[in-house]
Amino acid sequence: MNFYLAAIDDLMRHQDDQPSIGIILCKSKNAIIAEYALREATRPIGVSAYRLTTSLPTKLRGNLPTTKELEAELKKNKAKK
Repeated sequence: MNFYLAAIDDLMRHQDDQPSIGIILCKSKNAIIAEYALREATRPIGVSAYRLTTSLPTKLRGNLPTTKELEAELKKNKAKK
């Protein structure tokens, strides 16, 4: 998780953004596993249960970047370096 957070902060975070946080999605909650897995983590990380859906909920459409937008942002940031 720390690898991904460091990469996002380095490649995509803008000057005005706060540091990224990690979110671990789990099929079920297990406090003991979460505690040991995250004990040495130095960045904020959230742990929650999830359920799969076949499509993005209507109220979230337009609020999240598309795959193409994410790829374009990554390419743009890669070109800067």
